[in-house]
Amino acid sequence: MIRALWASASGMASQQTQIDAIAHNLANINTQGFKKSRVNFQDLMYQTLRTAGSTTAAGGQLPVGIQVGMGSKVVSVEKIFLQGDFTQTKNQLDLAIEGKGFFKLLNNGQEVYTRSGAFKMDKDGVICDSNGNRLQPEFTVPAKAVTITIEPGGKLVAAGSDGKELASAQIQLFDFVNPAGLRARGQNLFLVSDGSGDPVQGNPGTDEFGTILQGFTEMSNVDVVEEMINMIMAQRAYEMGTKVIQTSDQCLQQANNLIR
Repeated sequence: MIRALWASASGMASQQTQIDAIAHNLANINTQGFKKSRVNFQDLMYQTLRTAGSTTAAGGQLPVGIQVGMGSKVVSVEKIFLQGDFTQTKNQLDLAIEGKGFFKLLNNGQEVYTRSGAFKMDKDGVICDSNGNRLQPEFTVPAKAVTITIEPGGKLVAAGSDGKELASAQIQLFDFVNPAGLRARGQNLFLVSDGSGDPVQGNPGTDEFGTILQGFTEMSNVDVVEEMINMIMAQRAYEMGTKVIQTSDQCLQQANNLIR
């Protein structure tokens, strides 16, 4: 019965983490480029009371053993990098990646990566995100530029009022062997980790990199219905854990009353 108390407590703690992750997903349902998190669980160690295949006193062999589990734990909370829906904005600096890849930004001298392509221009005409992190490689839009055209292959052209090209650049995308290993740091930014591997650089539309859509933004890939179902399941699992604790407590109380 004591074992049941601890096993139930571990399960309730795991479900609490699940609810926390769901709450974070739902809170970012309208966050551009947001990728939902998924909680993965794992059962804990087992107490072996009898080993399968062992020989009995009569010389027979046990076909099955006796193992009692000790509960569950959270083994990982991973990002799911499925494609989100696109929203058309007609803003010439709003970019969406259709397929694999990340934009690289420079944040206080540190390289960071993002799927959010809602870019702006700072006072110097450099393309950056809403927090002033500059797109890499940097590109400065000439002051006389009127239109900015970005092709699916990533070629960026700034043209004047007469339609003549004033400046151009090639936007690069970056991908990872294991994107789920990236470390989220907030502000729609990701950091390289030992789990993600080193970034691989390439032009949009080549070597399995996605293409760029100008005038669109990628929205969150959170599915509200899926999250609500997961929340109901987590809530019911948490409630069942409390019932097991109550039942174990009642059994302990009855055993304690035997001596009275």
